[in-house]
Amino acid sequence: MTDEYKTIKSGGEGYYTDKRSKFLAFAHHVSSVDEIKELLAGYRKKYYDARHVCYAYMLGPDRSEYRANDDGEPSSTAGKPILGQINSNELTDILIVVVRYYGGVNLGTSGLIVAYREAAADAIVHSEFEMRQIEEVITYTFAYPLMNEVMRIVKEMQPRIVSQTYDNTCEIRLSIRKSEAEQLKNRLSKLSFE
Repeated sequence: MTDEYKTIKSGGEGYYTDKRSKFLAFAHHVSSVDEIKELLAGYRKKYYDARHVCYAYMLGPDRSEYRANDDGEPSSTAGKPILGQINSNELTDILIVVVRYYGGVNLGTSGLIVAYREAAADAIVHSEFEMRQIEEVITYTFAYPLMNEVMRIVKEMQPRIVSQTYDNTCEIRLSIRKSEAEQLKNRLSKLSFE
């Protein structure tokens, strides 16, 4: 099981031209569909005079949520090639938007596929990549006298402390790399029985 995924840290821009049609491509790091909708609305407003604003996105460490949109281009000639570039680079949490200005000459389906694919590829090439870890959040409730033992485990395993409350009963929320989550749970649960 892998607990890492590849995404882009900062987005890049790409460009492709064929028979006077211009294809402007933009890659963005995204984490939700709402964020994607907001970005798309911004592109439609900024490039209101463009013929097409096509896009594809992939979300989640498991890469299970995705969509490709042709925005009026012939079926599967725009969104699918963009999504293909996301897939071939094994990226997720990414949105690629390709804005097309029509040049007056039809490119045909194969020409469109090449144009959208190349524009998306150019945006990816100009992006900064980043490997991220899939984390699991563990909530542990314990009696105050166990504080030192809990903090010792936190110091040794170095999870990120998401939140903590200290009272008669204490609660700590820890975020740790998925592959180490079971070990952290086991170590914490043993404290209760010592």
